[in-house]
Amino acid sequence: MLKRKIINELINWKNEPEKMCCMVKGARQVGKTFIIKKFAADYYENFIDINFDENESYKSIFADSLNADDIYKQISLHFPDVDIVSGKTLLFLDEIQNCPRARTALKFLSLDKRIDVIASGSMLGINYKEVPSNPVGYVHHVEMHSLDFEEYLWAHGIKEDMISDLRDTFYKRSAVLPAIHDRMLELFREYIVVGGMPRVVQEFVKNKNFSQVLRLQRQIIDDYLDDIVKYAEGAEKTKARACFLSVPSQLSKDYKKFQYSVVEKGGSSRKYGGSLMWLHDANIISFCHNLTRPELPLQGNMIDDVFKVYMRDTGLLVAMLEQGSQKDILEGNLGIYKGAIYENMIADIFKKLGKPLYYFEKNSTLEIDFIIRYQGKVTAVEVKSSENTKSKSLAVILNKREVHKGIRLSTKNLGSVGKIDSIPLYMAIFLEDELVDCFL
Repeated sequence: MLKRKIINELINWKNEPEKMCCMVKGARQVGKTFIIKKFAADYYENFIDINFDENESYKSIFADSLNADDIYKQISLHFPDVDIVSGKTLLFLDEIQNCPRARTALKFLSLDKRIDVIASGSMLGINYKEVPSNPVGYVHHVEMHSLDFEEYLWAHGIKEDMISDLRDTFYKRSAVLPAIHDRMLELFREYIVVGGMPRVVQEFVKNKNFSQVLRLQRQIIDDYLDDIVKYAEGAEKTKARACFLSVPSQLSKDYKKFQYSVVEKGGSSRKYGGSLMWLHDANIISFCHNLTRPELPLQGNMIDDVFKVYMRDTGLLVAMLEQGSQKDILEGNLGIYKGAIYENMIADIFKKLGKPLYYFEKNSTLEIDFIIRYQGKVTAVEVKSSENTKSKSLAVILNKREVHKGIRLSTKNLGSVGKIDSIPLYMAIFLEDELVDCFL
């Protein structure tokens, strides 16, 4: 069984004295249902599992009164063998996007506090207009992603003390032992190909079969396309599908700004902007916005209509390429796509660290892959897929007083020259801000 960090978040939520209902959000097949059921089995005596996707009759529980007493009476009729005991019972409302009234009911269940309630769904950002009244201020939100690289290492039997030693090495900026460095790069390249979808990771850990990995990934992609057909409305079905399938082509360009003309000749934001947002709200893609200036606050300098698009799981991006791309990545022979895939991987890591995604591109001679807030200051990040780390852009942007430091992520070992830190790609997971950093 895969070890997931989100369990600790759920335990912290359970221990809150005045907790609200918990809403676990995330893309389809990142493991939400499995982990919540595991949490219920480990920490509760009684468990009520209401899945609106599997059984539409459960919608009747919320069809009339949303008073907590009336809801629990209805639940008792559907689950006569389950005792509703305060402090010992977990109610799980799965695929809650299929029952908008249940989403409204979270407010009243939060106020009642009789039992603990967790809701979950993959398309929560899609049908928000159908919800009679969103329970704003009455729900504790938790976002779940596919496995991050640290969780992937756990799945491969890498001990936590080994990762802790790597983290200490990162903070000291001392070189990693060559054998460990090479092994981490090998695992990182595997992670790019395998991605973090739990079912895919489990299959690879068990059988080390890349063909089976690709089969499972393409099945997930087909499931995403089916979701577009199921949940998108009218013409959005075709347009959202076209935007989704264009992502690999968008990232293959030297100029990686998302261009609607790649989706369709003559395509425009007016025609496809809503469809692209649909994919974002379904947690399938992430936006990385260009900045007018690389200075704080980053969000205040964001250009709304100039952005790059990345897949939320890099393994799925690789699976969208032609047959043989897995082998090319592992051997370092992917040509123009190689840089884009490594960029997507770092975007995925930053997103899982909770960092908003920004980049800075002023002209063809000044292009910085990512601009992040790190240790409370503006930091420029460049991503290199090999040890060839020559670049004028990082040196140029560090002349700007607003930019505190440069980080170059590559296959090279740890080191520093002036204001530029050279950091191995796999150590991007350590570029998280401690809470104290926010006040520096």
